[in-house]
Amino acid sequence: MHLQKELGVTELVRGLPDFENPPLTEVVMSIQFDFISKLQAPQIGLLWSIFRKKFPNTEQHSPVDPIIEHLGPPSPPKIQIEISNVPPVPQCWFLNEAGSEIIKVQPNRFTHNWRKISSEDVYPRYEHVRNQFLQELTEFCAFLNNEGLGELNPNQCEVTYVNYIEPNNIWDNHRQLGNVLTVWNQNYSDDFLSDAESVRIGAQHVIKTDEGEPIGRLRISAQSAYSVSNNDPVLVVDFTARGAPIKKDLEGVLAFMDKGREMIVRGFASITTIEMHKYWGRIR
Repeated sequence: MHLQKELGVTELVRGLPDFENPPLTEVVMSIQFDFISKLQAPQIGLLWSIFRKKFPNTEQHSPVDPIIEHLGPPSPPKIQIEISNVPPVPQCWFLNEAGSEIIKVQPNRFTHNWRKISSEDVYPRYEHVRNQFLQELTEFCAFLNNEGLGELNPNQCEVTYVNYIEPNNIWDNHRQLGNVLTVWNQNYSDDFLSDAESVRIGAQHVIKTDEGEPIGRLRISAQSAYSVSNNDPVLVVDFTARGAPIKKDLEGVLAFMDKGREMIVRGFASITTIEMHKYWGRIR
């Protein structure tokens, strides 16, 4: 991936919906790229030495399978089976001391992840997460170049927001989902099925450029759940914007990220009720 010495970063969208106390618990920025065969576990361990001062802890997890948003008419599903005697390189996590910020690395993906650990944690806002992602990705690209491991060729970008909506004076059980989400109609024609044990809603929307060209999708998932600590009903609402970078360079990656974030923020305001907006302290 081409890196400019002075990167002209896409100006962040102004005037987006904003809340004083959003129910956001996790933000993920991720870039998927063509598989780099030379990026094995020893090289990822060497990469950790660059980030170790700020991210002193590590974990190993199963690698994330590659995902491509294919735009256009749907095609029949394909079944592909791969057999290999070589075990997959794990996804390696570098965590800060609190565990609230994570770098995730595997041979075809690089991720920066912020997550809320305690109730006192405050979302540092998209600009902070974006700046961290940009800085770390730049260092990662420099590492690949310095070690002669190969070129980073991005094929997909992802931004994910996870919202954890707890009960309040507007809703206190899953039957009242319509008090939270505008896309749920709780006016059943009778009361036979009105008391649902659980609910899952899914939707996807095409992401387009200002010129109307499709470049990816916004996927929305809302699912009822229960709190582990007190068994209270909660609602988990995920937004993922995914698509190809607008250009095959770092500026094109960030341009898609910014567009994806705009779709997520506007989409969140669109599918949640005005009453909840007041509860979260909507600023604009």
